[in-house]
Amino acid sequence: MQIVMILVPVMLILVALGVVLFSWAVKNGQYDDLEGPAHRILFDDDKDMIPDDAKTSAERERDDTPTDTDENPRH
Repeated sequence: MQIVMILVPVMLILVALGVVLFSWAVKNGQYDDLEGPAHRILFDDDKDMIPDDAKTSAERERDDTPTDTDENPRH
């Protein structure tokens, strides 16, 4: 019976800590956008990171042609 007298306050402290941490996460925007990062990985807006000396001639020709994304970069 004495273990209950110890476990009940410990449980209440852990629950209070969980509520505080959850409210902190909500206030700091941790749960604002759950789908954005998952969809962002599908869009390839970055320039190629392959060095010029490692590219084949077909890749060099493709990179030399201007595209719409080169003229109007997304911010």
